[in-house]
Amino acid sequence: MKRFLIAAAIAAATVATPVLASDVGVSVSIGQPGFYGHIDIGDFPQPRVIYRRPIVVERGVRMDRPPIYLHVPPGHAKHWKKHCREYNACGERVFFVHDDWYEHEYVPRYQERHRDHQDDRRDDRRDEGRDDEHGKNGKGHGKDKGHGHDR
Repeated sequence: MKRFLIAAAIAAATVATPVLASDVGVSVSIGQPGFYGHIDIGDFPQPRVIYRRPIVVERGVRMDRPPIYLHVPPGHAKHWKKHCREYNACGERVFFVHDDWYEHEYVPRYQERHRDHQDDRRDDRRDEGRDDEHGKNGKGHGKDKGHGHDR
């Protein structure tokens, strides 16, 4: 009976493993290759856009707001009415930037501008939990004691 239960458990784990593996996601943020979504042009050079005029899906779009710039996968700009909700941009005037402009102009400059901020965050994480001038917080293995056992 034990062998049957063990075999059943192994079979169940084998069947469940691919399901769990397929749930793994990758997060890509602005300024990285492969990011799709709203980008802030700010003082970046004028982007190369797919269409010369902004695309509008809904009527009554407010013209007092500036248009937004999006980097989208191939096909999303062409079928914008189908995809605008994914970007929360159906009621906006939208310019789609060329992929090569995003990859070769925007990404390198964005990363250059934000490199200092990323380095600061890494330093903050590295320093987390350090209480004394030696960078120890009392949770490490000291010379006097083993792995938490007093002998």
